[in-house]
Amino acid sequence: MCGIAGIVGKEQNLPKSESIVRRMMETLRHRGPDGNGLIADREFVFGHQRLVIIDREGGGQPMETDDGRYVIIYNGEIYNYIELRQELIRLGESFHTFSDTEVLLRLFAREGIQCLNKLNGMFAFAIYDRTEHTFYAARDHFGIKPLYYHVARDGTLVFSSEIKAMFNYPGITPHVHESALQEYLTFQFCLNAKTMFQGINKLEPGTVMKWSIRDAQPTLTRYWDFNFEIDQHHTEEYYVDRLLSLLEDSVRLQLRSDVPLGTYLSGGLDSSIVTMLAGMNLGTQLSTFSGRFLESQEYDESEYAHLVANSIGAKCFDVVPTAEQFVSSMKSLMYYMDEPVAGPGLFPQYIVSKEASNHVTVILGGQGGDEVFGGYVRYVVGYLEQALKGAIYGTQEEGKHVVTLSSIIPNLSILRSYQPMMQSFWQDGLFRPMDERYYRLIDRTHDLHEILSEEVLRSRNQEQIFEEFRLIFHHPQTKSYFNKMTHFDLKTLLPALLQVEDRVSMAVSLESRVPLLDRRIVELVTTIPPAIKFQGGETKYIIKQAGRNIVPKQVLQRKDKMGFPVPLKEWLQGGPVREYVHDTLLSERSRKRGLFKPKALESLLDTEGQFGRQIWGALCLELWYQSFIDGDHVSRS
Repeated sequence: MCGIAGIVGKEQNLPKSESIVRRMMETLRHRGPDGNGLIADREFVFGHQRLVIIDREGGGQPMETDDGRYVIIYNGEIYNYIELRQELIRLGESFHTFSDTEVLLRLFAREGIQCLNKLNGMFAFAIYDRTEHTFYAARDHFGIKPLYYHVARDGTLVFSSEIKAMFNYPGITPHVHESALQEYLTFQFCLNAKTMFQGINKLEPGTVMKWSIRDAQPTLTRYWDFNFEIDQHHTEEYYVDRLLSLLEDSVRLQLRSDVPLGTYLSGGLDSSIVTMLAGMNLGTQLSTFSGRFLESQEYDESEYAHLVANSIGAKCFDVVPTAEQFVSSMKSLMYYMDEPVAGPGLFPQYIVSKEASNHVTVILGGQGGDEVFGGYVRYVVGYLEQALKGAIYGTQEEGKHVVTLSSIIPNLSILRSYQPMMQSFWQDGLFRPMDERYYRLIDRTHDLHEILSEEVLRSRNQEQIFEEFRLIFHHPQTKSYFNKMTHFDLKTLLPALLQVEDRVSMAVSLESRVPLLDRRIVELVTTIPPAIKFQGGETKYIIKQAGRNIVPKQVLQRKDKMGFPVPLKEWLQGGPVREYVHDTLLSERSRKRGLFKPKALESLLDTEGQFGRQIWGALCLELWYQSFIDGDHVSRS
């Protein structure tokens, strides 16, 4: 895994670009401390920080083709690089290294951007074609690896793996993107290409950028997207067998490494399947890393993690994050993240990654399982309402009922601990159109409404935000409520969660891999009939069937999966966390910022044991403002 940075533009605009890119590379050093490289040409400067994973001796970057026409810098892993290399050798290519970088470069030189259709991996890369004076950049199908860019007034293009590196370029300063801020307050992530910074965009997943020196703006083309065209020609047994085969092959490919590797193991279904399959390949060579808290049993899933690890003879590392670590790491975490994030799970993820980096360089996890296989409880809430509506009115919005009232009843026990969410959801809007109902399920402004200032609330354009939501929600050609919900989450929430995955691992120079996001798996699951993959409203039904002979029954049958909760309500009752949160949110500069109502925040913080999304969202946002807008971590260029 690596960090990339560069500047592309007309020769007269690049006199100091080499020194700028060197500063950008230094900002990205945590992503690749094992080496670096830079190439400066008349129309571009490329920089690369390397974390060695494959071909320790021969994979240095930037890398050029033999004739010097193409130059590449690349962040990621192409898991099927061995097969692609063999194909290219049969076509007459010869190689100087055993790296996946050279495979990608030679494949691009032969096929151009069409080569993206052959790649199985996670990647963000930049290539310059000296003959055509053309720049290309591409990002993987799901947004596992990041890439950001800015077009300067003189037409110069600046890009980087992380936003913070771009502030080394003169003229790029951290300013709040107001509409992105409103989206963060609504969803706790930004939609489409927007970031929280004015003038800085992210290259969206599954997208390729082409930019010519003669052009004023880059051209963006989507080379891949989710396909929800239902395959009605196969049985459930076929889908289960096919899914299991792909899961096995995905893990096999992602175990390719020249350095030690392990797995994240939470004790839930997704990480357990990945760990079990990895263990079948590596056995006792595998190390697993699990987080737990000592405050209460409700924050400890270690018995399930140990059960999985012991069943394959893996070495299991337990990590116990503390209140003191929370206080000491939160501000630097916001700096690593670039943007504020959704949930407190960020903190223990970082602490577990930090411990894992002391033992391994590559780690596999179960990220993406909830979005691909339908693991969120809100899907059950949505379908409970859908089933009631169908039973009362006899409606069939989806053409035929995916979930009926009688079929969903056995699966409603999963809602036992979600009473506050359901009470809020059922208050109004019952039986409204699908888009309005799902928007209400994911809209976080009701959590923040009581603490946001009147000025912020007045500036919120709810109609515009809802319309952007609708365009994504209704994009797939499907009547299925389930597919519409999962599509929205795959397009928006998943990239936001993958940003967390990337940053918490890269902050400690650890490569994180996500086998459940093999494109072949996703392309299969999106075409499975919803009545099969969400049978009776059971979350993750299809992957449970695929893993029934692999994962221990105690894990497979769990109804109490936690999702890495953090004991913040206990910590807020007294001690360092309470003092830290009070001092941060009630500080003079927080009050002057005008985002929140100080008295409402103070009242909420003084409520014993109270710590909801309101406080977490406010804390992340204030720490982000301090790091970037106030300049605590980033100096203005």
